[in-house]
Amino acid sequence: MSHITSMISQYGPWAVFVIVLVEDFGILLAPGETALVSAALLASQGKLSIVGLLLAAWAGAVLGDNIGYAVGRLGGRRLVLRHGARVGITEQRLARVERFFARYGRAIVVFARFVFGLRQLNGIVAGVGSMPAPMFTLYNAIGAALWVGVWGFGVYWFGKQFRHFIDAAGPIALYVAAGLGVLGAAGYLYWRFKRPASRG
Repeated sequence: MSHITSMISQYGPWAVFVIVLVEDFGILLAPGETALVSAALLASQGKLSIVGLLLAAWAGAVLGDNIGYAVGRLGGRRLVLRHGARVGITEQRLARVERFFARYGRAIVVFARFVFGLRQLNGIVAGVGSMPAPMFTLYNAIGAALWVGVWGFGVYWFGKQFRHFIDAAGPIALYVAAGLGVLGAAGYLYWRFKRPASRG
């Protein structure tokens, strides 16, 4: 996380553009969503232009998925599987996404970005499945806009509101917020690990 933040601080929206682009044409190891969230938090602190960030993330997402589409369309499933293991694309992962794609089609292109695995592979699968290029490009652009809106502008907006709250309420609010966060995390861990044991 600190390494990503350092890259974004140094290169600005261009770092987000490259990371998102690389992730979206099929490299599961690239932290595109983490980079976008980190950059949006920096933008909420006035360290980045939110407009430049949103445009860079959207362009990277659209271009990355279109590269993935071209790889799938021109190379086919066999080529993807032959070289995909180097970047985390296994036959099982690809088959799972193909099953989702066969069932939900266009909706996958729009909403796949919100699910790890689908986000990186939906362009490749659309290409392998020979979805018409204009249709993929349209739904891909819509999906990218929704994803950037939630994780880019959404995080930026909440970051700004939190800063306004801290400025208005004073330092004590920070301690209260931290305490609530710790209590929430402790409650979640208790629910996650203790409840199944009590049932057994």
